[in-house]
Amino acid sequence: MSTELFFIYDTHCPWSFATTTLVKEIAKSYPNINLNLWHCAHYEGDEKVSRTTIDAVEDDAGIEFSNEYLKTISIDKDSTLSANLLGWVSQKVPHLTLELMQAIQKQHFEQGTAFTHESDFQTIIEDLKLSPPAKVFKEGKMAKEADFILQEINEFQEIIGTKAIPALLIAHNENLILLNHNLYLLEPSAIIEAIELEITNS
Repeated sequence: MSTELFFIYDTHCPWSFATTTLVKEIAKSYPNINLNLWHCAHYEGDEKVSRTTIDAVEDDAGIEFSNEYLKTISIDKDSTLSANLLGWVSQKVPHLTLELMQAIQKQHFEQGTAFTHESDFQTIIEDLKLSPPAKVFKEGKMAKEADFILQEINEFQEIIGTKAIPALLIAHNENLILLNHNLYLLEPSAIIEAIELEITNS
């Protein structure tokens, strides 16, 4: 029997940030699970994050966003370079993908870092001892690794019938289960029981 987790997200999406807690819980409970962490590059420099969204995430997930981040919500978000770096890491050093995703989210939502220039990534790159190629940081240009993931996402979204993000799914044998992540944001450990039930019934 094989079990895989699929997480379609954007590093700059507040709902994705909240849902990452569930991904961490699943990865901890299932250390041998195959993680498919797919950055959808939703933010392309032409969309802001609304205060309404922030309020909803804080209420539903029980988290509080930093003042440093809140000062930036009136600025258009662009997650292209984050998608590029995560796409490259997922192919070259996949075991670091989750750690990298969390590091980018933490710095973005706690410090308000935009991640629109190579220098924004410098500390994370050094901490994880990464050596990404220059193509990853070409501003406004999607790298081939990230583009490949976008193709995978498009095909996947056709199957699940939604383009909403974040999307959290479990694939067990030949069954694909879309998890209602909103139910577990306040109690992340509860998602494990739900997954066990789905696996048992599949």
